[in-house]
Amino acid sequence: MRAAVLEDLNRLVVKDVPDPQVGPGEILVRVRACAVCGSDVRIYHHGNPRVKPPQILGHEIAGDVVAVGAGVDKFDVGDRIATAADVPCGVCEYCRDGMGNNCAINYALGYQFQGGFAELLPLNQITVNYGPVHRIPDGMSYETATLAEPLACCLNGLERSLLEPGESVLIVGAGPAGILLAEAATALGAGMVILAQRSPKRLELAKSFHADAFIATDRQDLIQAVMALTAGRGVDIAITACASPEAQEQALAVVRARGRVNYFGGLPRGSRPVSLDSNVIHYKECCVHGSHGSVPRQHKVALDLLAKGRVRADGLITHRFPLERIEEAFAAQEQRLGLKVLVEP
Repeated sequence: MRAAVLEDLNRLVVKDVPDPQVGPGEILVRVRACAVCGSDVRIYHHGNPRVKPPQILGHEIAGDVVAVGAGVDKFDVGDRIATAADVPCGVCEYCRDGMGNNCAINYALGYQFQGGFAELLPLNQITVNYGPVHRIPDGMSYETATLAEPLACCLNGLERSLLEPGESVLIVGAGPAGILLAEAATALGAGMVILAQRSPKRLELAKSFHADAFIATDRQDLIQAVMALTAGRGVDIAITACASPEAQEQALAVVRARGRVNYFGGLPRGSRPVSLDSNVIHYKECCVHGSHGSVPRQHKVALDLLAKGRVRADGLITHRFPLERIEEAFAAQEQRLGLKVLVEP
């Protein structure tokens, strides 16, 4: 099969590799689409302790089951399936309690396990038994199904933020994740949804999706704009969907008393330390928390929301590349030329 193999930092080679073999409890998937995540680009440039080259990256995957190993009864040849990244080990305390994204082993497709930037994807017994592998709903395209992975991460962030119907939500960062957070918050009954973004181009792209107000932080003061929109009260939930220490600091200033701040987007290595005024947390009685990844049930819910049209997918995928041009796909993602970038092996 053809695959894009990460051989070293900044070295991604498309080449022929042996076809995967299917053992007991395993399935083999013909990959139809795999979207590029920002984490793929970070691994490409900076590596990751869980990724040992040579490895095939990619975890936002959709395709067809083409072979089923002995003992598998969850899937059949011909099933259209989509996957997410985090694979629970299935046996530790966190995995048993439904919090597999906090598993100490932290298995993931495109990390310890082969990912989707290849013609064929083997899913091992752990992934088949415990992982985020679900049938694609009838009528849904492979392209749309790849969005269930980032959408599941957004659902995790909103779940951790304890979103209640009618509450106001600020999302700082209007990239693909920020847009999906806005779409998901709307679908889950949020009241006012505010999207803030520094890049004018990305903000314009975001305006075709669900949000009640938009803040251009290249020319507007975020804190003043949020307070004007909320009559000085602040938002119930502030989510930072960007790699910005400043945004993480400002989130505390714009959340209301007893509101919640979610650090959804991580900071790259080498970022300056974030300075938090603990007195603000103390006197506001607000909650500051993080979220990362998702669990399998959230991936299933994400597929359902997309299938029912409650989360809009049209227009989110702006670039498509064949596997042979994967370096161009990574460049388009890194340069933020559009929104989601898709690789089609």
